[in-house]
Amino acid sequence: MNKTLVGKKIGMTQVFDETGKVIPVTVIEAGPCIIAQVKTVETDGYNAIQLGYGEVKESKLTNPEKGHFTKAGLTLKKHLREFRIDDINELKVGDELKADVFSVGDKVDIQGISKGKGFQGVIKRHGQSRGPMGHGSMYHRRPGSMGPTSTPGRVFKGKRLPGHMGRVTVTIQNLDVVKVDLNKNVILVKGSVPGAKGSILKIKSSVKA
Repeated sequence: MNKTLVGKKIGMTQVFDETGKVIPVTVIEAGPCIIAQVKTVETDGYNAIQLGYGEVKESKLTNPEKGHFTKAGLTLKKHLREFRIDDINELKVGDELKADVFSVGDKVDIQGISKGKGFQGVIKRHGQSRGPMGHGSMYHRRPGSMGPTSTPGRVFKGKRLPGHMGRVTVTIQNLDVVKVDLNKNVILVKGSVPGAKGSILKIKSSVKA
């Protein structure tokens, strides 16, 4: 069965292995999650489960969202995420998944929303080089030539220009699970994951491990 969870990024720290080597890790509050819906090939055309995560007041949800949980006889959850999985025979609505779904040594893919950086120029957004910084150059951090003038008389598609940067869906693959703490319901993953502290993450078994 594919291992899946929804979690929250707590922050980063470091731990030491048995040889004394320092390992940078991200601390993730993984679950507890509740299965809110099971989708099958017969009913929906594909196999998947929906996981609910996080407590929420009833007034914070819309009527369709509340109805989705009420129909299944479940407590309300703030976040709802769907995972496609291969085998759903052992899963049913109402099952609770905790951090012990994963174990030390597992490879996971983690998906989240990256930090938003607002409107940025081409140097920060695309890594382009600046012009000379002498006062007479008159060309310091601008985006460069817009293309030919008379023919075709337009900017080519794909031209790298200033614009909105960050706040996009990012997936980091093949991260190692370093530690699982069921008492605190957290997992420690080697390396960094997308998003700011407190952002919601989708955690699943690595597809390329």
